[in-house]
Amino acid sequence: MAKIIILYEQPKDKEGFEKHYFDVHVPLGRKIPHIKSESIRRVIQTQNTSLNFYLITELEFESMDTLNQALSSRESKDAEADGINLFKYLNNPPIITIVE
Repeated sequence: MAKIIILYEQPKDKEGFEKHYFDVHVPLGRKIPHIKSESIRRVIQTQNTSLNFYLITELEFESMDTLNQALSSRESKDAEADGINLFKYLNNPPIITIVE
């Protein structure tokens, strides 16, 4: 198993972020091949950090090989290119991690 975990801090424009994220970005992300499961969670509370998290997105893949194949796909590149469009709604770019 391998995952991409994306952590978004509180947006400066929640309404704009929500609209673009759920109407444009998520549909693009769902086209990425080899996704085994996905989740989008709203953060209610954090501890031991000064970061004010808002959303956490997880994309799960069968293995690091399938994750790497997915990242090199056209669909992944389209979603990544659209990620830039979210920046105008955020104070900081999202934190992106890959774990196994």
